[in-house]
Amino acid sequence: MTDTTGITNGQLVRAATPAAAQGPEHVSVPTDYDAILLAGFGGPEGQDDVIPFLRNVTRGRGIPEERLEEVATHYRHFGGVSPINQHNRELKVALEGELARRGVDLPVIWGNRNWDPYMADAVREADERGFTKLIAVATSAYSSYSSCRQYREDFAMALEATGLEGKIMIDKVRQFFDHPGFVQPFIDGVREGLEKARAENADLDLATEVQVLFATHSIPSTDAARSGPEARGFDDEGAYAAQHKAVAEVVMAAAEAGLGLELPAGGGTTVPWQLVYQSRSGPPSMPWLEPDINDAIDELAGGPTRAVVIVPLGFVSDHMEVMWDLDEEALETSEKNGFWATRTPTPGIDPNYVTGLVDLVLERVEGTPVDDRPHLTDIGPWYDVCRPGCCENVRLGFKPAVSGLVP
Repeated sequence: MTDTTGITNGQLVRAATPAAAQGPEHVSVPTDYDAILLAGFGGPEGQDDVIPFLRNVTRGRGIPEERLEEVATHYRHFGGVSPINQHNRELKVALEGELARRGVDLPVIWGNRNWDPYMADAVREADERGFTKLIAVATSAYSSYSSCRQYREDFAMALEATGLEGKIMIDKVRQFFDHPGFVQPFIDGVREGLEKARAENADLDLATEVQVLFATHSIPSTDAARSGPEARGFDDEGAYAAQHKAVAEVVMAAAEAGLGLELPAGGGTTVPWQLVYQSRSGPPSMPWLEPDINDAIDELAGGPTRAVVIVPLGFVSDHMEVMWDLDEEALETSEKNGFWATRTPTPGIDPNYVTGLVDLVLERVEGTPVDDRPHLTDIGPWYDVCRPGCCENVRLGFKPAVSGLVP
């Protein structure tokens, strides 16, 4: 029986396994899961899919058709196909291979928020295969409405739409922004990008003539301010920006050490860097996180900068906002300003990343104590069960969500 909030009587977390039902920050009780739910964003796989997909993504936001057509040109430039679904197919296979290598019997079921296979399809598949306890891995590393809570809301909607709430339980691994498996591919990419910059630009001074731009998706300032629990005391850009900045510092320090650069005695790094944003989609009247990457590149003109290394820190794989906003627009802006530029890889199916995702699942399977959980910043390890009010969407209000305390 459920009450009016959809939470089973006697527990505090919707559709949770018993170990997570009372909402501990970190679950240290081993849980015998039946399968992994790989949760993706989804993307079109042909020209006819583009507009329906964009309508799915923007549903409830009142975006006019002419704006959708404008964004659609980015997809049509690549034949109407986003690589994100293929990347998730490859990630699913890679996860299955790593699980098999380690002798872990956990099938992987894949579902998307915005395109086929949808999340409800994945939940139905779980039911058909007799699975009742799922551990979800969302393909998003940071804390915000769109990168965490919205996935949790989609899990709840899928359970409701299929009539399987009360039968299927869904927990979720912690946000993994500072897990070594996610961070290492960026360390490798920045080190290699700086090596390439130095090799292709004579007498390049890494301390003054290179700028590393860590790029992530911009979000509305109101969403940023409410990312992460209020009790953590983040500034008005919330956990979302704080997590990115903390990871960027780790990446820079490790990459520079790999190049043999001597770090400043008082802390910090030698090579200049900044966090920048991309892919803003809101109206001009709505504040979003800044600076935009193209504005940041323009601002470097006339200074000492000769080379730009663009790092897609906010993304787990190459998809349209990497291929268009970075590989097309940002590189074009760099060229316009006379800068040498390169874009480093996303984690994709890097072995470190794949191994790290399996490690995150096994934390919950084995009930790993929080003190034994790897994390590379002082902000982590993040929560297994999201805290009350975490990552509110001010425009939409709180909707039912799994893997977190209400609201």
